[in-house]
Amino acid sequence: MPHNLPLEPNRFIGRERDLTEVAGLLTRHRVVTLCGAGGIGKTRFALQVAGRVVDDFADGVWLVELAKITRADLLLHMLADVLQAAEEGSRTLLDTLIGRIAGQRILLVLDNCEHVIEECARVVDALIANCANLRVLATSREPVRIAGELVWRVPPLDLPDDGAIEASEAVQLFLERAYASGSRLEPADETMRTVGQLCRALDGMPLALELAAARTRVLSPEQISDRIKDRFKLLTGGERTAPARHRTLLATVQWSHDLLEEGERVLLRRLAVFAAQFDLEYVELVCGDGILPAEDILDLLAGLVDKSLVQFDQARYRLLETIAHFAREQLKEAGEEQELRDRHLRVTRDRARDDFWVDMLKKLPGDKRLQAFGKVADRNADHRAALAWAVETGQAEVGLETACYLYPIWAVRGTWIENRAWYERLLSLDTSGVRPELVGEAWSRQADMAFGQDDLATAERSALRGLELMRTRPGYRFALGLTLNNVAIIYLRTGRPEEARRHAEEALEGATQAGDLWNIGMAHNGLTLIAGLGGRLREAQRHAEDALVAFRETDQPWGIGRALISVGVLGRIREDYENARANLEASLPYLEALDAKPEIARALAELGRVATQQGDLGRARDRLVESIELSRKIGQRRGVTRGLAALARVAEASGEIESAVLLCGTVAALRDAIGQRSSVAWAEEILGRARAEIGESRTGLLYAHGRAMSEEAALQRAQSAEPVAPASPGPGEQVSMEAASLLTEREREVVGLLVKGMSNRRIAEELVISPATVARHVANIMLKLGFSSRTQVAAWALEHRIVNG
Repeated sequence: MPHNLPLEPNRFIGRERDLTEVAGLLTRHRVVTLCGAGGIGKTRFALQVAGRVVDDFADGVWLVELAKITRADLLLHMLADVLQAAEEGSRTLLDTLIGRIAGQRILLVLDNCEHVIEECARVVDALIANCANLRVLATSREPVRIAGELVWRVPPLDLPDDGAIEASEAVQLFLERAYASGSRLEPADETMRTVGQLCRALDGMPLALELAAARTRVLSPEQISDRIKDRFKLLTGGERTAPARHRTLLATVQWSHDLLEEGERVLLRRLAVFAAQFDLEYVELVCGDGILPAEDILDLLAGLVDKSLVQFDQARYRLLETIAHFAREQLKEAGEEQELRDRHLRVTRDRARDDFWVDMLKKLPGDKRLQAFGKVADRNADHRAALAWAVETGQAEVGLETACYLYPIWAVRGTWIENRAWYERLLSLDTSGVRPELVGEAWSRQADMAFGQDDLATAERSALRGLELMRTRPGYRFALGLTLNNVAIIYLRTGRPEEARRHAEEALEGATQAGDLWNIGMAHNGLTLIAGLGGRLREAQRHAEDALVAFRETDQPWGIGRALISVGVLGRIREDYENARANLEASLPYLEALDAKPEIARALAELGRVATQQGDLGRARDRLVESIELSRKIGQRRGVTRGLAALARVAEASGEIESAVLLCGTVAALRDAIGQRSSVAWAEEILGRARAEIGESRTGLLYAHGRAMSEEAALQRAQSAEPVAPASPGPGEQVSMEAASLLTEREREVVGLLVKGMSNRRIAEELVISPATVARHVANIMLKLGFSSRTQVAAWALEHRIVNG
């Protein structure tokens, strides 16, 4: 079939499903417009589609490259040239073209319509109305906007995930173009991870990827990744035969920007203050002012979406990072950065307060609470940007207000490490002009973040400092109730139950007088733990039920989930296992709706304990491993300790006494690290039975080995059905030369230094490793050889000439 499609300069990569879809659309729609940002690959995609359907058009597939013209009145002449239609003095050129096309089955590919979009709309509308068998495939940064047009947004290339980096279209394109440029990339794992990060940073935009790949002739992927922040300088040097606007990334984006109306340009640069997705309300509040009235923003934003400079999906908008980078530079050049970032900070604070915080004090349906929680939680990237600006510019008060309004979301999600740092940075600013009660509230919230990290000493100091400052303002209020309840839990964890009870009861009294259902529930929850640990189960049950009533009355999902866990724990202690399991499982939907990982991990651990006591050891192991992995993911060592302790009991119940002893040792080391002081009678019971079964020496050796094990190694040990170690003689018996084969090369090095009488610290210095690592090696060596002292190891090594003395 006749056509003027060019030969492809190199292999087209990916988008197989998209090509099939668009080729099918041309059988049902007469005008299909491929829209997308500059550099997204619209032209190559259109040519691929055209090549696939060329046999369906008996009279030809004709490419019209509109980028070659600079004036709209030349469009008809370009069409006439391509279709070889001679101008006739007796009628207009449009009529001549209609006469040329009418009755023929033709596909016109109109490439790059955006700069002559109005003339394109007029001409295509007329051609379609008069030529029944004509199909048009257009590429443009905005729709042509004629009747019957179907707009198909060209997406970026598929981005890599961590499990299948090389399978992604973006990575495949990068590698193909890198090799074509003469690069000698080695596809090692670390290189592939860097390439994957680079592809994500470039949004899967083909032009950006091709320009970056060309740089691999002189830069490694790591060096390119380091320089990508200055992408408009780095990504230059496209093919000499490419259009000028495609030779550098900056020229491509600048081309789109120059076609905007003035209001669209102003809005585009102001959108750069948003760190991630944003909604219309957020944009109106931050970007609207006397220069850009809020009532005009919807139309301007819609225009930017049409022109493919803003992405839209389900009522949320976002900028591709390349566009955002360009917009940030424009914002600085316009001198608006400080004003817009100040406004963004204030609006972010107000949204956290009005969209979520004030609702903590109201009776609301649970679905409304979840909606408010999700709305604010989804703005996490903007919270970071706003708080960073507050720190950078010394705006302590508005920064502290923002952080305190966000506290419940941070506490529920368990994001302690990052958010503790935000409180610390903000409190390091000059707070002399800030209300003392606000500073105190920030200290107490920082204490809760430290508590989540098991830093009990810091948690106690900060909480008491915060409470003292908060009491400078008389009277009860919601924030004071939160602090009193948190202080109570800190006192409980540090072994002072009476102090804990006093603060929880003060919180309960104030909250009851104020009708503060949230803190009523939290106080009862704390009193449940205090009574339960004191062995007063009936009192604990009453408080747990009261907490559940308060949280159900205000329909607080997180509170309901926590209270159900407490009821479930008490059921387990009373050996009412069915009731315990039912309440624990009922807690999960509430917690999962909030993605409350710390409490989900706690519920799973309790379900594992219940299953253990019911004798369902397989189910118990699964639940506990799931709990530990979740706790490790959020960095909560307390949760890891809880889960490993429960797994020790599963191991013993399964007849794996040696694994149980190892886990007891690991749990003991973790408890020491996080300052846990509560009773460990269960561990002594396991160790006592182990001494009777496998001997005191073997038990001690395994326990020491467990103390030196990492969390990960302990978890792997708990999931393994293999024996703890190969059979080896006990202490005092002769160990054969075959035992030497059990040692790794590093362990043999350690043995050699033990023979010389070196301490762990001296060995660490000699081998340039940490003393803790040396301790693990020594424990492993003694376990493998069956010895209980370093002296025995050294004597054996000298006797059997394992090393030279």
